[in-house]
Amino acid sequence: MTEESRLIFRGNKCADIIINLSVMYGISPEKATDIFYKSETASLIEDRVADLHCRSSKYLASLIWDEFNGK
Repeated sequence: MTEESRLIFRGNKCADIIINLSVMYGISPEKATDIFYKSETASLIEDRVADLHCRSSKYLASLIWDEFNGK
């Protein structure tokens, strides 16, 4: 996989997670984006820790929501 394709994949994955946060929890896309980028989970996805980037966007959105709510 080239670096360019990795960047595209990562951008698409982040967008999918943000959309899922917004839809699943009834929050604005702006709020979902803020929650996503402030989460530890987003950092772990970025660093490709524990193959989180391979998980579904809905699953990752639920992890980030739980993290946001202190669970």
